[in-house]
Amino acid sequence: MKRLVLVCSTLGLLLLSATWAAASGTIKIGGLFAVTGPASFLGEPEKRTLEMLVAETNAKGGINGQKLEAVIYDTGGDATKAVQLATKLIKNDKVVAIIGPSTTGESMALVPIAEKEKIPLVSCAAGIKITEPAKDRKWVFKTPANDHVAAEKILNYMASKSQKSIALLTVTDGFGSSGREQLKTLAAQKGFKIVADETYGPKDTDMTPQLTKIRASKADAVICWGTNPGPAIITKNIKQLGIKIPLYMSHGVASKKYIELAGADAAEGVMLPAGKLAIFDAISKNDPQYKLLKEYDAAYRKAFGAEASTFGGYAYDGFLLVANAIKTKGVTPDKIRDGIEQAKKLVSVSGVFTMSPTDHNGLDLSAFEMVKVTKGDWALLK
Repeated sequence: MKRLVLVCSTLGLLLLSATWAAASGTIKIGGLFAVTGPASFLGEPEKRTLEMLVAETNAKGGINGQKLEAVIYDTGGDATKAVQLATKLIKNDKVVAIIGPSTTGESMALVPIAEKEKIPLVSCAAGIKITEPAKDRKWVFKTPANDHVAAEKILNYMASKSQKSIALLTVTDGFGSSGREQLKTLAAQKGFKIVADETYGPKDTDMTPQLTKIRASKADAVICWGTNPGPAIITKNIKQLGIKIPLYMSHGVASKKYIELAGADAAEGVMLPAGKLAIFDAISKNDPQYKLLKEYDAAYRKAFGAEASTFGGYAYDGFLLVANAIKTKGVTPDKIRDGIEQAKKLVSVSGVFTMSPTDHNGLDLSAFEMVKVTKGDWALLK
């Protein structure tokens, strides 16, 4: 009995010691972003945003009196490297949660690690399979709205314009494959006819062969699904070929970088679903997101001399979800996981998040506005 009491006492002291250590030390939050490489237009603003928010939080005293530390690594957009760095964050750096990675392929590669190691992963990528089915993704969340939400936003707008035949042009990576699947499913449900279904590779530099086939299909509109530089090349190719039908892009190009790469003249008139950050000055000042979006853009401009992007906003959302969970539930990974899953009406950059055990994204159609490129900038579509 004395031995049992001694063991219990020792365990109690260890637990108290661990609790004290957590209370007195910094809280380490991991970040995995494609800061370099083809997806750097995603990863760079994500990295900057996380660093900015951690600095702002620490300047205000941290969370519940504890300071934060962001441990960020550059994945280069490579899934194998992302796996190695996630393991490092968990095993060596002892982070309590990971924000990122930037792309769907990387995020899918990290799902098994997050589940095995029981570390909350808040992806900054859009593919629906990252978080579904939620029963198999207990530790995985994501901040961009699901690609089926973006697809539905486009199709609803097309229906309002009586555009019923569609030509698809999607990239063959994780993001494009997921978007293509969602578009085809929703198109069938909503009575659209897909008259062309073309794909392109992430490194392709000329899509005129696919677009020539699309031109012959007599489609009412083209939907391109990918992330830059591919969509920018396609936009130029369409201009060069003299194709006049409407061109819709996915939310994967919802930043000024797309307009810059495609050229304002070629991009003129292109439509897509975008988060409200892209056009926050055109939304109602009574919108629950307006104040936060304005403040984020101003802070980012002050810190980095550039406007805030939708992609940086994904990291903002990830940080807010993790910080809110720490504040309300506690600092251990299991409490953070529970806190994220229980987030209700949490206003952030990408929308108003309401998570649940069956929904680890928490956004709906209200997360997007349909926008149109007008004179080198975004304009709200009415």
